Amino acid sequence: MTLASRFEGKTAIITGSASGIGRATLIRLVSEGATALGVDQDEAGLRETVSLANNAAGTGGQASFAVGSIADEAFVKSTVEAFAAKNGRLDVLVNLAGILRSTHLVDTTLEEFRHIIAVNLEGTFLFCRQALPHLLKTKGNIVNAASTSASFGHPYMAAYAASKGGIAAFTHTLAREFILQGVRVNAVAPGGIMTPMVAGQPARFPEGANLSLFSNLTRPDGHFGRPEAVAGVIAMLASEDGEFINGEIIRIDGGTHS
Repeated sequence: MTLASRFEGKTAIITGSASGIGRATLIRLVSEGATALGVDQDEAGLRETVSLANNAAGTGGQASFAVGSIADEAFVKSTVEAFAAKNGRLDVLVNLAGILRSTHLVDTTLEEFRHIIAVNLEGTFLFCRQALPHLLKTKGNIVNAASTSASFGHPYMAAYAASKGGIAAFTHTLAREFILQGVRVNAVAPGGIMTPMVAGQPARFPEGANLSLFSNLTRPDGHFGRPEAVAGVIAMLASEDGEFINGEIIRIDGGTHS
């Protein structure tokens, strides 16, 4: 097995693939031979990702997409079942879809809090639950997206941090629950990675925010990491190179929380 062929004959579903870490991960797995399905609500972004992935495809690698919300139980069920039926197997699930809102806690509505939990945490749960019967057959694995906000104080991101803390706990629990059945479950915890979620309007600091509280979100030189840096770690975890890594939350933040 070479680095360029780690996923030959393997299939994968990657949520949040329209941009950022999800896009980089889908391209990386397909470049190493995976037959991969990208999932997102952004159809234009997904089409661009799939085009880039197929242009970079390794031997046997191929990308396709499905448009829909990961918080929609019916969509999750039909998407996983259709992909597994078409390909005869499912080897890898990567849950990267998520949303971030930066808001003062006292200004956070219950609706907003529940929406973030529904997408980030419940969406991860739905895909894991639907994929696990297939992953048990292939002795496959799951990589979830936690965040440094799950373990360190990130101000004005209470709902987001709560959802990511839930994903971290969920990951530990699944890893232990299926440890004797051959399915590994890990998570990555990105920090300051330059993605549309970080750069876009939803993540900008709320009015009156104390910027001194954000000193641990980027390196002292202001440098942000690339989505490809996270994708490389995900590819390692999801491949045979990660065969003895299970139940881990791997921090990828350039040392900002060291």
